[in-house]
Amino acid sequence: MAHEAEVRDELGRLLARLPDATGVLASTVDGLLIAHEAPDTPAETLAALSSAGFGIGLRLSDAAGGHSFRELLVRGEHGYVALYAAGPACVLTVLAGPRINVGRLHMEARRSSAYLAHLLDGAADDREDA
Repeated sequence: MAHEAEVRDELGRLLARLPDATGVLASTVDGLLIAHEAPDTPAETLAALSSAGFGIGLRLSDAAGGHSFRELLVRGEHGYVALYAAGPACVLTVLAGPRINVGRLHMEARRSSAYLAHLLDGAADDREDA
């Protein structure tokens, strides 16, 4: 992928802005890993599961009245998994501990997902022009 380094850099910046985050990854909506900063995490498996979660989010949004999917937050006993649509073809996944400030998580991850959408949509436009 042409912008893999830029994606990885943005994931690193997101982790730096969220000290209680334990990992982040970007994947395609088809479940292919683009880049990750998630030590001790099965990144390929998380990419595939993020794709499934994205699909469920899309279906739930449609069933609730045709709203477009933006994000999905799962809270477990030991923390959170948050999925954010990053344009039409990318999913940003954030793993976080139970003490994370969820408002800050959303604010920072939304910023990163918008940046990734812009970055990757531009890459798609470049490929179409070639």
